Amino acid sequence: MGENTTPEERPPSGHAKVPAAVVPLLGVAAVLVGCVIAYLNRDFTGWVAYAPLSNQPFSANGAAFVTRGTQAGLAMIAAGLLLLAFWVGYRLGRRAKPGLR
Repeated sequence: MGENTTPEERPPSGHAKVPAAVVPLLGVAAVLVGCVIAYLNRDFTGWVAYAPLSNQPFSANGAAFVTRGTQAGLAMIAAGLLLLAFWVGYRLGRRAKPGLR
């Protein structure tokens, strides 16, 4: 192999490449698992606060209307969507012609 070879002409190195379908499948799986987690951990607890004589607005300090399980599911959905967005950007960037940079 000479010094005048371009990267396209070089033989592949010994590094294992990730198959093209693994990253988007991981992203879709993360989104689906996150949806299931968020759905199963939803909270239907309802309450009514009535204070007719206090003349003070109700302030629920520290009250969470979204459970921690739902928050974890939503975080997993966000991570899966970020992974899919990264993959799409990477694939579009690899497809761009070198003269357009």
